Amino acid sequence: MDMIFPNQHAETLALIQRLVDLAQPITLGHFRDDPDTETKQTGRGYDPVTVADRDAEAAIRAELARARPDDAIVGEEFGGQAGTSGWTWYLDPIDGTRAYVAGLASWTTLIGLAGADGVPAYGAIACPVLGETYLGWPGGAALVRKEGIEPISVSPCADLREARITTTDPFIFTPSEEGAWTHLRATARITRYGLDAYAYARLAGGTVDLVAESGLKPWDVAALIPVVRGAGGLALDWRGQAATARGGQIVCAASQPVVDQALLALRRSAE
Repeated sequence: MDMIFPNQHAETLALIQRLVDLAQPITLGHFRDDPDTETKQTGRGYDPVTVADRDAEAAIRAELARARPDDAIVGEEFGGQAGTSGWTWYLDPIDGTRAYVAGLASWTTLIGLAGADGVPAYGAIACPVLGETYLGWPGGAALVRKEGIEPISVSPCADLREARITTTDPFIFTPSEEGAWTHLRATARITRYGLDAYAYARLAGGTVDLVAESGLKPWDVAALIPVVRGAGGLALDWRGQAATARGGQIVCAASQPVVDQALLALRRSAE
């Protein structure tokens, strides 16, 4: 790891990898094994959560309590925990729970770490089924697999007409947002759906050129921002401002020209 990770970041990234490794046997242990699924919503809505979500987040929190007891934590399953260090961890043990319940491989574990300024500085997008962990830090990003660790970077794509773009589900957009997405889809070369946070991992890995989504929570975005930026990409909101852990409307792209072209449409429905 020391050969890839700069010394000033190595300890934090080693901890993040340890957290990923703690969650992996829990999430994989329930995958495609008829997980006990509940919904967080009442009425006709459906927002699934499984025992794997809760057990994985509990394991991560327990390790953070030991290794970083003064840090704050914001997790999807167990809410917020105050801290005094100025650092905040954002945890989503299974991002893409619908994919997880359906037995699809695209779900991920997200771990992000933001400083006192609220800007996510470190992140991990881990895809246990594929044996991949995408790590991001200030100034770099890497893909960790059992074969080893390799630096990653975004593609050189500089034209939306040549771009490979994705969003998880266009049906969750508002009518205005859907109109903006329709413009992007009509312009881009390839459009794909249903990848959840794995789309941002592959943007960092150079095979996706733009991802646009809305309605994201802090634990959805805090991990992906450092991975995308560390790989040389851009992470913005739909107004064109730097993305933060607040979430909401997010667009990530491989290059300034691609995101500038996309923002011509996205800004019309920006919050």
